[in-house]
Amino acid sequence: MPEFVIERSLPGAGKMSDKEMQQLAAKSNDVLRGMTAEGTPIKWVQSYVTGDKLYCVYNAPNAQAIREHATRGGFPADSVSQVTRMIDPSSAGASKPA
Repeated sequence: MPEFVIERSLPGAGKMSDKEMQQLAAKSNDVLRGMTAEGTPIKWVQSYVTGDKLYCVYNAPNAQAIREHATRGGFPADSVSQVTRMIDPSSAGASKPA
């Protein structure tokens, strides 16, 4: 299933309390369960919280499913980008000393 990165503007996200984060996560999970039960497989992988934004990683059949989740949950989805490739430090190959 395709993977997506979602950028969400959420002023004060980095200062939200644990309870507020739990409520946000619970709402997201409720919407995900509903969409999956309706036949749209969608999975929240993880999110990164910064000062005023959330960067979320989801698996979904398409970007429209991501936007539907955002609409139903009342979450912003400023940008939805499909991941086409992943790299990490090992992508550089073996380094040879100078």
